[in-house]
Amino acid sequence: MAMNCSRSLRSLILAEEAVGVVGRRTFTAGGKAKKGGKGSGAGDALNASSLSKEIKSTTVVGGNILKEGTDPKLLADSEYPDWLGHLLDKKPALSELRRKNIETLPYDDLKRLVKLDNRA
Repeated sequence: MAMNCSRSLRSLILAEEAVGVVGRRTFTAGGKAKKGGKGSGAGDALNASSLSKEIKSTTVVGGNILKEGTDPKLLADSEYPDWLGHLLDKKPALSELRRKNIETLPYDDLKRLVKLDNRA
C-alpha cells in the first residue's frame, strides 16, 4: 500500500514540474524581436531617421490610431482651442498654496489645495 502511494505521489510531483516548465515565459537571447512576426509592430513603426524634416514638421508622426489611414496634419495655432495651450502650464505645489491667503485664491487653486491636502 505504501509503495503504491509513493509511486502516485512521485508521478504527481513529476507532472507538476512538467507543467511548471511548460508554463514559464522565455525570452530570446540578445533581446532581439522577430521581424515581421505577428504583433511585433516592426512593419508598422517608421524609423525616425528615415523621415524627412518636412514630414516631421507638417504631420503628427504616429498619431494615426487606425489600421488604415494617414497621420493627421498639423494645423496653425489659431485653429486649435484656447484651453489646449494651457494643459502644460505648471500648477502650484501644495506648500506654495498653503502659504497664500485662502480668501484670495481663485476657485481652481482652492480646489487643488483641498485635493492635495486630502492626499497628504
